[in-house]
Amino acid sequence: MGNTQDIKKRMNAVNNIKRITRTMQMIATSKFARAQTASVASRPYTESIFGLVAKLGDAGVGEGHPLLSNPDADAPELTLVISADRGLCGPYNGTVTRAAIKHLRAQVGDDNQLEIVGKKGANALKFAGFKDYTLHSHFGDKPTYEDIEKLAAGYIQRFIAGEISSVKIVYMKYFSAGRQKVTTLQLLPFSAPEASAEETPATGFADVYEFSPDADSLLDHLLPAAVKAVTFQCFNDAIVSEHIARMVAMKAATDNAGKMAHLLKRKFNRMRQAQITTELTEIISGAAALE
Repeated sequence: MGNTQDIKKRMNAVNNIKRITRTMQMIATSKFARAQTASVASRPYTESIFGLVAKLGDAGVGEGHPLLSNPDADAPELTLVISADRGLCGPYNGTVTRAAIKHLRAQVGDDNQLEIVGKKGANALKFAGFKDYTLHSHFGDKPTYEDIEKLAAGYIQRFIAGEISSVKIVYMKYFSAGRQKVTTLQLLPFSAPEASAEETPATGFADVYEFSPDADSLLDHLLPAAVKAVTFQCFNDAIVSEHIARMVAMKAATDNAGKMAHLLKRKFNRMRQAQITTELTEIISGAAALE
């Protein structure tokens, strides 16, 4: 059953763990608020570019554009997996890496390229047998638009040159604080979302757009900007989702440590009571023997 001294040590250890997990929960909450602000702030820009590209598509512009078509279908595919550099964030890394493994194993061809953001994802994919990959370890949890822009520009250049046939991003998409979903997004060839019937009700008249400068010139500028904006939004969503997962995991760890401390304290009190009862019994027995 152990002695009271051992239980006392376990109680101290559990209380220390509780203080650490509570501190990590508070840090994750602070980072989540900052990351959520950045993610929500970048969405209007991304949605506006999507809307402009959709209008150009409705006007019949963009057919044969190098970013909207596949220049070389026989070229290898490229997959970018966005994970975390650190653990202690619940099932976040496991969910992302399982989706990435499923996607990679469904690909056709042996020369497909893999790029990973986050050490946890790299370790998991390496353990799963995907050892030929490029690790991006310089983004951290505060990626700047300039860094993401360079990454996306490299993808655009390689795609147009025919070095890769497509670019897909596996990441955790952020919808709200209570909902995140692992998503495989096709970045290239780029495709603008089609307008729904509710957004474009039938009026009997066809929309006619006038563009200045001409539509082709606008598309040449908007498409690269849209690819970069979508990539940046993926990173922002992944970071917010990571902080949410860590916040939830640390809260659960803090609550479990509190329950464990309560159980140990109750066990300690029972053992201490039993020891006191035993000592009283021995004292009484000794006194009775002297009479």
